[in-house]
Order: sequence, then structure tokens, then C-alpha cells
Amino acid sequence: MSWQERALQFGCEGESLIGVLAEPAGAARSQVGVLIIVGGPQYRAGSHRQFVLLARALAAAGHPVLRFDYRGMGDSSGAVRDFLGATPDIGAALDAFAAACPGVGRFVLWGLCDAASAALLYCDERADPRVAGLCLLNPWVRSDAGLARAQVKHYYLQRLRQGEFWRKLLRGGVARSALGELFAKLRMARRASSASSATDNTPFQARMARAWARLRAQPLLLILSGRDLTAKEFIDHAATDAAWRGLLDQPQVRRVDLPAADHTFSTAAWRADVEQHCVDWLAGLAARASTKT
Repeated sequence: MSWQERALQFGCEGESLIGVLAEPAGAARSQVGVLIIVGGPQYRAGSHRQFVLLARALAAAGHPVLRFDYRGMGDSSGAVRDFLGATPDIGAALDAFAAACPGVGRFVLWGLCDAASAALLYCDERADPRVAGLCLLNPWVRSDAGLARAQVKHYYLQRLRQGEFWRKLLRGGVARSALGELFAKLRMARRASSASSATDNTPFQARMARAWARLRAQPLLLILSGRDLTAKEFIDHAATDAAWRGLLDQPQVRRVDLPAADHTFSTAAWRADVEQHCVDWLAGLAARASTKT
């Protein structure tokens, strides 16, 4: 199946947002659309045209796909904002998507890195019945404590197991500074953990977990890169934080690990893997949605 594209312009709190809608060229199309949420600071094309190619691949498989610019990014007007303030933009994009594709009643939120976080925060802030599922890639849960723990676990402790590190240390080489960095990271992790427990504000990571826990009826596809610190931080956080306990093991969650992939799935092979996993997962979701209509 081939695809076709058209531009959409829509409003959000007095500003003008721009998106590109990719649609199947034939008459047959899924009742489930995909909204690609862009991480920042970035616009709708994505790194190495990732979102362009993904949208066209999913449209060719029968799913309408909208990718758009937040306010203040790309061709959209307004002040620049980050993922923590993206809920109005996502809501406006869903409204425009639904108006442009009246035969599509259910939508998947697709996001990489802090766009995955923005998708969960949208679900935490708004109980939107149009959301049929989420596709999250390497979700962003970074904090000072989490970053320090991940660096200690996945970098510094590995270096301590290397014989060359100790030979350099005995020779007074650069390993001495690395050892000092390790102790500094350990102190940072302890200080940041203590500080975060003293605040009354709900951290965005806990809000993400709260949304995830509420989405028990919606399928969730989680894709994680093996060569990515952001993905490792997420796995560590989900394994150690009480709010996240058991969430990755829920029956509606399909987890896919791509051990060789980097953060943005930058090769054609990794991109093709992501596209195929999304197409397969969406086919199952669309089949379930059609049985309910």
C-alpha cells in the first residue's frame, strides 16, 4: 500500500501549530491513527529524518499518522517549551487529527525519549478516551540521582573490572581521575536522592508511573535500545522506584529490546526493526479495536 501526505495547520492556546499527515493512499485504512510526539529540542522530521520515514512506513501499512511541531519549534509559533508543558500541544494535535480523519476514532501516542515521557504525562493530566495505546521508546526519567546511579553501574563499575584501568592507576595515569569521578558520582547519587525525598511536589517520573498504572486497558509497546544510557536509566529507575514496581511486567505491556541499537535507532537496519515491531503491534491493536465497533 502506498501513502500520501498533506499539511495541517491548527491552533493551540492562541498559537499556530503545523503538522504533516501521512495517510494510506488506498481506500482501506485502519481505524487506529498514530500521533508522533516529537522530543525536544527537535521538529517534526526527527533525527536523520526518522519520523518522516516512520510515518510513511506506518501509513503504507494502513495507519494514518500525524507528526507535528510543538509551539515554538519548527514551523509552529509561540514560545519554546519542553516536554513538561506539552500536554496542550498534544491535545490540540489529537483534535486536529480527529477532524482531518473522521473515520479514525482511536489513536496511539508514539514517542521517543522525552516525547515518550510527554505521552505519559498527557495521559496523567487528561483522561482522553481517544487514546487506544502508547508506543514508548527509551523513555526519559533522568534525575541527578538516576544519572549518577546509571553512570556508576553501567560505566564506572565496568571500568573497575578492567585490568588496564588498574595498571593505569598504579602508573598514576588518567585512571586516578576516573576513580575520583566515581566517588563524586556516588556522593551525588546520595545527595540527590535525599533532596528528592524532601520535596512535596510530585516528580514527573512518578506522574509517568501513575499514568502507566492507570492505562491497564490500553496496550503499551515499549522499545529499548541496548546501547543507550537513557534506556538504562529507565530500566534502573523502573526496577528500584516504588512507584514503578511491577509496571513493566503488566500483561498489556509488550517489551522489545534491541541490544545493538543506539538512542535514535540511527541505522537503516535498526529503523526497520522499529518500524516492523510497530506495524505488527498496531495490527493487533487495530484488530481488537475493530471487534469493539
